[in-house]
Amino acid sequence: MELKRLFQEALGLEGPWRVTKIEFSPEEKRIDITIDFPAGSEFTCPTCGASRAKAYDTRWEDWRHLDFFQYPAYLHARVPRVECPKGCGVKKVAVPWARKGSGFTLLFEALIMALVREMPVAAVARLIGEHDTKL
Repeated sequence: MELKRLFQEALGLEGPWRVTKIEFSPEEKRIDITIDFPAGSEFTCPTCGASRAKAYDTRWEDWRHLDFFQYPAYLHARVPRVECPKGCGVKKVAVPWARKGSGFTLLFEALIMALVREMPVAAVARLIGEHDTKL
C-alpha cells in the first residue's frame, strides 16, 4: 500500500481531504503530515448545511496528533472558507479531525482526557511533551 494512502486511511480521512505529503525528521524527532484538497472541491456550508459550497480562500493550520511509533505527529492542512450558495456568506469549514480553535486533533484530545482522569495535568504535560497550560 502506498504510504500516503496508508496514512490517509489511518487518519480516517474522506474526500475531498487527502494526505499529500509525509515528512519524517529523525533530527527533530517528529512526523509532519500535510492534508489538502483538490482544486475545485466542494464542501458543506458550516452554517446551513447546503452542499456544493466552493472554497473562497484558505489558511494553513496545524494540529498535534497522536504519536506514530515514538514520534510526535503533526497535521498541517489548508483549511478553506466557503461561500454559501444559499446566502449565509463566507464561512470557515470545520475539519473532521479537530474541534474549532483547538491545536490538537480529536484523538489527541481524547488521549489527554483519559490521562488527566488518572494523573495530574503537569504529569500528563511532561508525558506528551506539551506545556500544562496548553492542556
